[in-house]
Amino acid sequence: MPRYKAFCRAAASTMLLAASASGHAQTAEGQALFGLEKRTDSLYVLTLKTDSTDEEHLLRFPVYRFCTGDVDGDGSTDALVGVIKRTRFDPKVGRRLFIFKNYHGLIRALWMGTRLGGILQDFRFIDGIVRSLETTTDGKYVVAEYKWDHFGMAFQRFLATNVTLDEAQDIFNQ
Repeated sequence: MPRYKAFCRAAASTMLLAASASGHAQTAEGQALFGLEKRTDSLYVLTLKTDSTDEEHLLRFPVYRFCTGDVDGDGSTDALVGVIKRTRFDPKVGRRLFIFKNYHGLIRALWMGTRLGGILQDFRFIDGIVRSLETTTDGKYVVAEYKWDHFGMAFQRFLATNVTLDEAQDIFNQ
């Protein structure tokens, strides 16, 4: 199984965030480049630059995390965007994970997640796996891993359950 390199960072105020699959903000011939630009407190723009196109997708809600990597294993770089919003199936404002892909130079939604397992606090993308830091309804923390499974994210395993925030963050950041 190939090892996937990824780029992930918290969304910054006005800085342009961009990365290729190698995690570098450089384009090679034929390499697509996702980026994220903050325009206002609640307006971000996901960008995709290829050799022949410059595509933009407006995100009209706050973004807390932006990562790139090959989520679905098709060999192309995808964008993982952590957004704060309500969804149709969960009316409470919360942290969500949206995944976008490069479809012939256009930004297209791959997955618009309402939830993973628990209440999402943060995520990272490591070697083809989404690692999440989540809370439970009783206020405890868990660290879990998910992998793409044809239509969405499938639970793989817990790295920690029923732990404090400090313990969870230590495991999450490993």
